[in-house]
Amino acid sequence: MSKSGFVAQDVVRIPIGIANAYIIGYTREWILVDTGTPGSAEAIVKATAEHMGAGSIPKAIVLTHGHFDHAGSARELAAHWGAKIYAHRREKPFVSGSSKYPPADPTVGGFMAQVIRFVSNVSFDLQPWLRELPDLQLPWLHEWQLIETPGHTAGHISLFRKSDGVLLAGDAFTTIDQDNMFSAISQARQVSRPPAYYTPNWDQARSSVKKLAELNPRVLAAGHGNPMSGDEALQQLHELARHFPVPEHGRYTDQPAQFDENGIAYLPPPVSDPVKRNTLLAVAGVSAIGLAVWMNRRERSKVDESSHLDRAA
Repeated sequence: MSKSGFVAQDVVRIPIGIANAYIIGYTREWILVDTGTPGSAEAIVKATAEHMGAGSIPKAIVLTHGHFDHAGSARELAAHWGAKIYAHRREKPFVSGSSKYPPADPTVGGFMAQVIRFVSNVSFDLQPWLRELPDLQLPWLHEWQLIETPGHTAGHISLFRKSDGVLLAGDAFTTIDQDNMFSAISQARQVSRPPAYYTPNWDQARSSVKKLAELNPRVLAAGHGNPMSGDEALQQLHELARHFPVPEHGRYTDQPAQFDENGIAYLPPPVSDPVKRNTLLAVAGVSAIGLAVWMNRRERSKVDESSHLDRAA
């Protein structure tokens, strides 16, 4: 896990592998937004203790949505702290054990779409800790506004503070181009569409980005990527809203999935997979990345060992 740090006054980012969690508030009253992948609880507890004090307990855990990389450690953290988990009412079926999310769509193409082929469509039952977000407000931090931003999921929300323009976007958009392998690895900042492989309603996703752009936020803190701020960040968000890139091919491109209070109401049928023949190439690419990282660390270790021996001599 990368070191956590301040995004804005009383907003702390906790980067956990492929996703981000956020602390909002001050020592006496704070919440945790999202919880990373399964197995992230220990790292999150350590980061919250560093910033909020050892033994400090959040007023709540708030989920922008319930995908595995955002709700993966929610149950463990709720049990550890004795804290309730809050989600939008349309998200509850997917985090209460009632329904799974629509299957991922690797046919949209791109780097992460190939990687997602090897990730199971997991779901979580966050009962008895789960609660519904009341009236699209945060009872504990009244200056924050909850924005309904469906598309990536049925009950996706974003959080916005008008006073300084801080936006926690979840996966309504990202600040990293997950379709490009080199951008994904380097973490280059770029306002980009939501993760395409897990977005089942592109019309709603486009509308949600437009809604967020109209807020004219000054700080963009998303679920994936490094935070961005200033004029360039805002310009990129407006550009994304004006020219929202819907995938040319995909299961949900022409027919969105449909949802009701129980979860999935309709799934469009699978489409032909033009990139399936390249799956082995994707595996080879990911393996090559892992090998390169390992070799780099090995070489650095050799250099460090050599330097130590030189000093000893």
